[in-house]
Amino acid sequence: MAQAPTHVAVWDGLSSIYDRQLRLERRALEAALDLARPGVDDVLLDAGTGTGAVLRALAARGDRPRTAVGVDASKAMLAHVPRLPDGWWVRHAELEALPLEDATFDVALAAYLLHVLCPSTRAAALGELRRVLRPGGRLVTVTPVLPRRALSRPMWLALAGLARLAPRRLCGLRPLDPRPELLDAGFRLVRARTVRSGYYSLCVSARVPASP
Repeated sequence: MAQAPTHVAVWDGLSSIYDRQLRLERRALEAALDLARPGVDDVLLDAGTGTGAVLRALAARGDRPRTAVGVDASKAMLAHVPRLPDGWWVRHAELEALPLEDATFDVALAAYLLHVLCPSTRAAALGELRRVLRPGGRLVTVTPVLPRRALSRPMWLALAGLARLAPRRLCGLRPLDPRPELLDAGFRLVRARTVRSGYYSLCVSARVPASP
């Protein structure tokens, strides 16, 4: 999932137990797919696919696309991706240098990915996602954010502080609102939705501007 070598090692080490916490991601992943609205004829990219949680959720839907590609920097995480439908596959790749052609995909998802990247890598990854999306293509991101409720906020602030102190163990807990960086990368914001079940998360839908 994360692209810097130290982060790749973290995800390699977590690969065998990562799926234990998927129930905390499930509601946000479903919300992200609702925002993405992938159609049967769309070509979909799952950036930072990990063990394939997004692809698994998508495969359970009746209106899934015929073609889907998952990419991740952790080979160990990819080894845990289950059998996928025909026309779907995963590959090992760095997000800041995707081995994919320009304007190839109609839809891209980056679920629980951007917040584990350093700012420079995140900017490069968003630039790559914009490059491989077709004009008018859709990107949906999912990131943890700080809850607004006073009772929950101190706990999340404490977890975020621990994540900064112990990045190798808690690198997935840093909150991030990606909307300013999506705008900087040339995307147009479409819609945002907060999910309060499981991980307190923000799902953001954005588009690549259509050709003039």
